[in-house]
Amino acid sequence: MQPPPELIITHHHRVACDGSGQVPASLGHPRVWYQIDDEVGFVDCGYCDRRFVLEGSPADSPEPPAAS
Repeated sequence: MQPPPELIITHHHRVACDGSGQVPASLGHPRVWYQIDDEVGFVDCGYCDRRFVLEGSPADSPEPPAAS
């Protein structure tokens, strides 16, 4: 399994992604909101594949989490 393009560790269960970061938000994608499930511990953006990992969750470990 290939690692996600960008990994963001967060304290929040609800996260937003608009593709900005290295590019201005106007060049990203529409803002979307995601909910991180406690059992999985991460969510991937459907547009840019950015992965949001909940700190202290099963996904917050040195080994990559299994795909759901």
